[in-house]
Amino acid sequence: MGHLDGKIALVTGASAGIGEQTARTLANAGARVICAARRLPHLESLAAELGDAAIALELDVTDEDSVAKLLDRLPRDWRDIDILVNNAGHDIGGRRQFHEGTASQWAATIETNVIGLMRVTRTVLDSMVERNTGHIVNIGSVAGIQAYKACAAYAASKHAVHGLSETLRLDYGATGIKVSEVLPGMVETEFAATRFGDEKLGEEYYRDFGVCLKPEDIARSVHFVLDQPTEVVIAQIVVVPTRRTPDSSVV
Repeated sequence: MGHLDGKIALVTGASAGIGEQTARTLANAGARVICAARRLPHLESLAAELGDAAIALELDVTDEDSVAKLLDRLPRDWRDIDILVNNAGHDIGGRRQFHEGTASQWAATIETNVIGLMRVTRTVLDSMVERNTGHIVNIGSVAGIQAYKACAAYAASKHAVHGLSETLRLDYGATGIKVSEVLPGMVETEFAATRFGDEKLGEEYYRDFGVCLKPEDIARSVHFVLDQPTEVVIAQIVVVPTRRTPDSSVV
């Protein structure tokens, strides 16, 4: 029996990239995975592939009602969530100077990456507190511990995730609830295409960048964080490519 056998894990942003690969990895490790995101057909396909180890849940972290009804929309035997992987996030309109975007665009980044993460965490946390057990894993970024040009809103959002993760760990450090943060560098996913609104530009961005991490690299890191003895908390783990260009740490 492994540490994750039978545990119920909720993974947000599970329809692609890091979230999808994390769902696969945790299911393969014995967890029962709730695959959550906005794109339900993608989730249903993933859940069908994973079989009894997974279910699909349509979830928009920017929609307060969607998150508030999260637990009620789950089967009763899937509601005691043991593991929360907060992965949903974006940088739509990013990689340009602050004055070149609108306040609404930058607010949308904060709404998803910070407020959405807080909504989901708050919804799941009551049951963890009641049972005195649980593990919250926030997918941050190296942009949350240092600044980069043309990355103001995204870096601000990830700095907030970093601060929240550190504070939650202090708040629940004397309980059975663990809080960890995984901070990736450049990972090749749909992220850049979504940022630019253009698949070709996204592909060129990663090609020009050079060596990138893969989603499975981050999924392994999440698994490592979770697969620790009761008395061990991996507070944060920074994952970057081996060969790097001068600006290669940022996503």
